[in-house]
Amino acid sequence: MTQHPPRKALVIGAGIGGLAAAATLRRAGVEVRVFERAPELRPGTTAVSLMCNAVLALRTLDIDIAPGLDKRGAVFDELKFLTRRGRPIRALPFGEVSDRLGASNYAVHRADLQQTLLDALGDQSVIEFGATAAEFVSGEDGVEVTFEDGRTASGDFLIGADGFNSAIRRQVAGADEPRPGNYACWLATVPFTHPRMSKGYAAHYWGRGQRFGLADIGRGRAYWWATKNVPPGASGHLRRGKEGLAGLFAGWADEVREAIRTTPEESIVRITAQDRPFLQRWGTGRTTLLGDAAHPMLVSLGQGAALAIEDAVVLAQHLRATADPVAALRGYEDERRPRTEGLVAAARALSETEQLEGLFPALARDLYLRFAPLSKLTSQNEAVLTWPPLG
Repeated sequence: MTQHPPRKALVIGAGIGGLAAAATLRRAGVEVRVFERAPELRPGTTAVSLMCNAVLALRTLDIDIAPGLDKRGAVFDELKFLTRRGRPIRALPFGEVSDRLGASNYAVHRADLQQTLLDALGDQSVIEFGATAAEFVSGEDGVEVTFEDGRTASGDFLIGADGFNSAIRRQVAGADEPRPGNYACWLATVPFTHPRMSKGYAAHYWGRGQRFGLADIGRGRAYWWATKNVPPGASGHLRRGKEGLAGLFAGWADEVREAIRTTPEESIVRITAQDRPFLQRWGTGRTTLLGDAAHPMLVSLGQGAALAIEDAVVLAQHLRATADPVAALRGYEDERRPRTEGLVAAARALSETEQLEGLFPALARDLYLRFAPLSKLTSQNEAVLTWPPLG
């Protein structure tokens, strides 16, 4: 390991990307301070897929989060694709791929992933709450952040991990409009059992202009999500409560209807399906971006959390290897842009395919998935899940 004089990183945001950055940077010998605008850690009520590429990436820095995920989440070895009534279309053997690569794929509650990353970080006193970043100044010798309450903080470099509506991104690259996904999305986690839902169950149900996902996230809990096409630009305005969702998914598989029925109204979260045009310049001077602040994506690939963790690992590797922080930040950005740009585009393309609404396009979609060579589908998945990336 290359040794450099002690350096201090300011990390804005204590979400998945910010916590991963804090843990990896400390492993690279960097002093870290994390600033979170919320008054306390708020993991939310939803869940995520945490794919094996993230687990493998962290292991390159001797951080093994698999034991924590094994304890708190659920490993899934197969992803089922079903019709809206629950009839099989295709099952993809993710377990075979992850066995070859050497790590599992997980479905995990956000709170449990957050706790696993906090365990990897160790010293939680480095997190400062109630700190909303307003602006930064990057100079030759360091960077200073000013917060909305007038506080300031100084460090050697700044990491904007402050999510989709990143204040750091706005100053780096200017304001840009979100790019709508043209569908509304509802999410929930709930204690749930059902005869069709075995340990490690993960399934996507495909309709026309609608989808439903259902996954075991461990300890008797399920995560579900539902989508519905809306007119372009309207996904942020559609309001539909539990009764409306039950109506939308009437006639779907019993486990789908039962998941909605057993979920309390207040546990259902509605989000806007959107990403942003891909950003080619992530940083300036001693400042860079990470995770959703750099490359927000639609959720179809289930790679948002994993890519943020990959970012954190690559950033730490560059800062460990390069004495000049500015050169390290630009090197990190150059390495990460091709992979993240490709996956942001792939997530949007897959999302558009999955949300097809016309009778014949939706039928063609289902037939392709049913009869496409398994070797081709497996190769595509393996390319995404492999760490370090192929090519």
